[in-house]
This record gives sequence, structure tokens and C-alpha cells, in this order.
Amino acid sequence: MDTNLFWFSDKQWAKIVPHLPTNQPGPQRGDDRRILSGIMHVLTAGCRWKDCPKEYGPFKTVYNRFVRWSERGIWQKIFAHAAAPEAAPEQAALDSTHVKLHRCAAGGQGGPEAQAIGLTKGGRNSKIHAIVDQFCRPWAFILTPGNTADCVMAEACVSLVPGIKELLADKGYDTDAIRTFLKEHGIKATIPSKSNRKKKIRHDKQAYKGRNVVERCFCRLKDFRRIATRYDKLAQNFFSALCLVATVAYWI
Repeated sequence: MDTNLFWFSDKQWAKIVPHLPTNQPGPQRGDDRRILSGIMHVLTAGCRWKDCPKEYGPFKTVYNRFVRWSERGIWQKIFAHAAAPEAAPEQAALDSTHVKLHRCAAGGQGGPEAQAIGLTKGGRNSKIHAIVDQFCRPWAFILTPGNTADCVMAEACVSLVPGIKELLADKGYDTDAIRTFLKEHGIKATIPSKSNRKKKIRHDKQAYKGRNVVERCFCRLKDFRRIATRYDKLAQNFFSALCLVATVAYWI
């Protein structure tokens, strides 16, 4: 067996099988393990779908499985089930990261904004917002155009993971609105004050050191080359890839 190819281990597959759809109409599906391993190979290597190795079967079968399950929200459901093995983390870190767009990602239906593409000083990109626990495990994602301010998405991100008791975030989230929202929901804000804040607000500096978990999580996710660079025209497909990669990298 080629060691450069991705294959789900027995342990990984045993954890993912319970979350695969079973009520599909039509003929019986091909070998799920082989096809899903092919999808993961493409996401890891960053190659074109048509360059998917023949060991995984016809590349069109691999591609169609990914896209069709993306349309049905299957990959998001798999992530949601896998990322909820227990109660939500009491302490979580919030941050975002930019993902540069390859030129082939342009032209999605509805225009750039509809496909979570924005223009910044660094060019066209998308932005991943994530809530991460103390073990670097991502609990929730939101995908937006790259020019979306971090503070704008804070409340939406936190609302996706009820039960958090303390939120670690950088100065980009230092707004009165966010602090008020966290206080109303019984969440301790461990956020340093911006330099232009007239009255500085103290924060737990020792606890704040733990915020690096979200940076480490992004680094791990971007080891998968189709996450580090966006090649997908549709935001739906890129988000699906993100959910699948996060499931494999951290939850199974």
C-alpha cells in the first residue's frame, strides 16, 4: 500500500461510521471507506479532484460524493455529532484566520459576498471564525468574507456553544457590546483592553496565556492544503471541507 495515500484507520472508521447517512434512495453506495479516504486525500494533498489517485476509484465518484453530501449538509452533521461528545468546555478561546483564495475560486453564483469572499489589503480571501477548547479542539465554525471584522461575529460564535463560562480572546474583541453580551450570559471575559480604551479593564493574564490553543488549532487545520488555500468556488463546499478536516484532525 502506498504510504503517501490517506486511509482511515480501523479506529477512525469505527467512530465515523455511525454518523454516515443510511436512508439514501437509489442504488447501494460504493465502498464508503475507500471513497471518503479519497476525499480526505484530496483535502490533505491539495490536488485537483481529477488528480485523485486511482486507488480510491473513479475521481468523479469521489468528487460527486463530496459535493452531494455537501449540498445535504452531511459533513456539517458529522462534525456536529463528533464535536459533541460531552458538555461544552467551560473555558474556550475565540479567534479567526484568513484563507487566501486561489484564482479558480472566483466566479461562484451570487457573487463574492454570497460565497464568503472579501477583499482586504492581502487580496481576496475568506475568514474562518472558531471556538476552540483547552485541548485545541474546535467546537464551532463560521465562514465569512475576509473583510468581516472579528468583533462583528463574536456573539454569533459564542451562541453556537452554550455552556461556556470563560472566553479568551484578543484585543480585536474588546468592545463594550461584546463585554455586555458575555456578562449577560454569565461568561467571564478574559480580553485585554485596546490601547485607545480610556479606562483600561483588567484581565487574568495567566489565563490569557491559554488563548494560544486557537492559533495552534488553525495551524493544524491548515496542514490540510485545501484548507490553507481555498480552491472551492462555493462557500458551502469549502465549509464542508473544513468540517470534515476538523472531525478527522481532532475528533476521531
